[in-house]
Amino acid sequence: MNRFARRLFVPCLLLAILIPLAPICLAQTGQGQWQTLPYTMPINPVHAALLNNGKVVIVSGSGNVAGNTSFRAALWDPQAGTITTQPVGWDMFCNGMVVLPDGRPFVMGGTLQYDPFHGELRTSTYDPATNTFTDQQSMAHGRWYPTGTVLGDGRVMIFSGLSETGGTNTSIEFYSAGSGWSAAFSAPWTPPLYPRMHLLPNGNVFYSGSTTGSSLFNPATHTWTTNIAFTNYTGTRTYGSSVLLPLTPANNYAPKVLIMGGGSPSTNTSEIIDLSAPTPRWVYGPNMSQPRIEMNATILPNGRVLAIGGSLNDEDTTTASLKADLYDPGSNTFGPAGAEVYARLYHSVSLLLPDGTVWVAGGNPQRGTYELHMEIYSPAYLLNPDGSPATRPTITGTFSSVIGYGSAFQVQTPDAANISSVVLMRNGAVTHAFDMDQRYVGLSFTAGTGVLNVTGPPNGNIAPPGYYMLFILNSAGVPSVATMVQVSLAANDVPPTGTITNPASNVTISTGQSVTYSGTGNDPDGTISAYSWSFPGGNPSSSNLANPGSVHHYGSAGFLALGVALLANRGTGRRHIVHRYSYSRYKLQRNRFAQR
Repeated sequence: MNRFARRLFVPCLLLAILIPLAPICLAQTGQGQWQTLPYTMPINPVHAALLNNGKVVIVSGSGNVAGNTSFRAALWDPQAGTITTQPVGWDMFCNGMVVLPDGRPFVMGGTLQYDPFHGELRTSTYDPATNTFTDQQSMAHGRWYPTGTVLGDGRVMIFSGLSETGGTNTSIEFYSAGSGWSAAFSAPWTPPLYPRMHLLPNGNVFYSGSTTGSSLFNPATHTWTTNIAFTNYTGTRTYGSSVLLPLTPANNYAPKVLIMGGGSPSTNTSEIIDLSAPTPRWVYGPNMSQPRIEMNATILPNGRVLAIGGSLNDEDTTTASLKADLYDPGSNTFGPAGAEVYARLYHSVSLLLPDGTVWVAGGNPQRGTYELHMEIYSPAYLLNPDGSPATRPTITGTFSSVIGYGSAFQVQTPDAANISSVVLMRNGAVTHAFDMDQRYVGLSFTAGTGVLNVTGPPNGNIAPPGYYMLFILNSAGVPSVATMVQVSLAANDVPPTGTITNPASNVTISTGQSVTYSGTGNDPDGTISAYSWSFPGGNPSSSNLANPGSVHHYGSAGFLALGVALLANRGTGRRHIVHRYSYSRYKLQRNRFAQR
C-alpha cells in the first residue's frame, strides 16, 4: 500500500507520528478530529482484533457474498500503512472471535451455508508471530453468529449461534488452550444471535441483550438465573451495543453496563444497570444525538465511550447516523465527538489503538459491496484548545512485560509526579456492533522519582488473563502511547517447550494411508501435565497422548494444519507447537515449522 507523504496541517501532526493520514483534518478540536486514511480496505472487514504487536487482524471469510469460495483474511499494520491479504481454509464469515490469553485470536464457527444460514463447527487460531491460521478442535455443533467470552481462568465460553442444521444452538461450551472443548451445557432459554455478554468481577457472566430480559450465568455451576432485570425500552435492541463501564479501585470494581441504540426503526436511547446493587435494574441514561442500529461503541483510556455509526433504518444509508457521541460515566452525559464522513452500517467495526486513537472501517448494507474507506478518530484529549498536539506523558519502560494478579510492578516515566491514572485496556475483538473483548481496568499506584509503583489487578474476573494496552494519563487527562503488557495467571512461570519428533521430515502417502506421530516436551520449572494434538480431517482427529501413534489421513486433496499444545503442571505457561503440511492426493509435505 502507498503511504501518503506527511504534508499535514499542524492539528494532524500528532497522529502522523504513528499513522499515515490523508491531508484533510476536520477542525473540531473540542470534539476531537476525524481523518480518512489514504488507502482503502481490500476485503470486507467483518471481524477485527487488535494483536499484541499493535497490528490488526481482519477476518472476512466469504465476505457476505453467497457462492464466494475465495475465503480471505488480512493484516493491517497501522505504522507501516500496509494491508496484506491471505487465504483462509474455510468460511469464517460471521464467526465469534476473541483473543486467547497467549495472544492468539481464536475464531469460533462461521458459515457452513448461505440462505438459509447454517453454522460451522470448526475453530481456528491465528498466530501473530507466523501470520498463520491453524485449525483447532471443532465444537460439538455449528455456530453462526455466536458470542465468545474470555473467563477469569483463561477459558473461553461460547454461546448461541445457528447450528449446522440452522436452529439456534442453545448450549454453552468452554475451550481451554491445553485440553480443547468441554462438554456442552444446555441453557433453559433460547438466546438471540450474537448475545451481548460481559464477565463480571464475581465470575458470573451477564447477558445484557438484545432482548428486554437480562440474565446471569454461573460458569462454575453451569446454571442460569434468568430475567433478573428488564429494560425500560420495550423493543428489542437488535444491533445496538453494550459496554462494561470502567472497573477501578475508586469504584471498588463495581460493574455497570451501558446499552444503547438498536431496533429498526432504531432508538437513540441508552440504559444503565448497576450490577453491584442488591436488586439490579435498568434505568434510562442520556440520549445519543442520533438513533443507531449497526452501531459501534469503543471505550477510551479516559473511561469515556465513543458511540458511532449506524442508521435510523437498518441497512439504509439514506438514514445513516454520521454524528459521533461521547458518553461520560462521571457526569452520565453524552457529548458531541464530531462526525464521520462515511456511513458505517452492517459489518462496520471500530477498535481502540495503542496511540489512543480509534480506527473505524467497513459498512456492508448490500451484498457484493462494502465501504472501502477507513477513518481515524483522534479524541480531544490529544489536542490543545488551539488545535496543536497535546503534550503526552511517556512510558520509557516497564520492569516486566508480564503482570501478575495483585503483584507489584513498576512503570518508568519522567512524568511520574503528574500522573493521575494508570489503566489497562484489553485489546479489542469486534464484530456486528459488539466488542467481545474490550475492557477498562484501573490500577492502584504511587509515584516515585521517575517511576510509578503499580499494583496489578486483583484477579482474573476483573482482568481476564491476556494482552492489554497499558496507558498512563496525566492530570489533564492526556494519555501516553500504550505499552503492550500481558496479564498472567502465573507471571513468573517459565513456559514449556516442545518438538514434534515424528514425522521428522516430509512424508509421501497414498489416499487414506496412516502416518505415525510422536512428540516430546519440556517444562524447565515443572513437569508437562498434558498434551493436546489436533489432526483436522484425520482419524482420530485429536489425541491427548505424547505419542498418538497411527493416524489415518485424507481422502481428497486439500490443506492440513497440524498442531500440538503442551500444558505445564500448574495449568499455565502454554506453548503451541505447529507443523503445517500441504497435501495432494499422494503427498503430505511438511513446509513450515513454528514455535510459540
